[in-house]
Amino acid sequence: MSFLPSVVQAESRGDFKIQLTFNDGLTSTVDFSDWLGGALFAPLEDPIYFRRFFIEGGTVVWPNGLDVAPETLYERAKANEAA
Repeated sequence: MSFLPSVVQAESRGDFKIQLTFNDGLTSTVDFSDWLGGALFAPLEDPIYFRRFFIEGGTVVWPNGLDVAPETLYERAKANEAA
C-alpha cells in the first residue's frame, strides 16, 4: 500500500498562499495563485473568500465545496521543498 497524503494543518500566509502540514510531517507553503482563473476557481480570487478555507477529508476546502486533491497539494509541497 502506498502513502496517502493528508493535510492535518493549514494556515494562511497571505497572497493566496497556505502553509500546509501533512500527515508525514512535511510542512510547506503552497501558492494557489496558479490555480486561480476560470469559472470554477473564480470565487477564490477574492482574498477574503480565499482565507475562508478549512480542512475536511484530509484536504483544503472552501465553503462552496471546491477543493484540491491532497495528492496534488503534496506534490506541490514536495516540489517547493526541493527547490
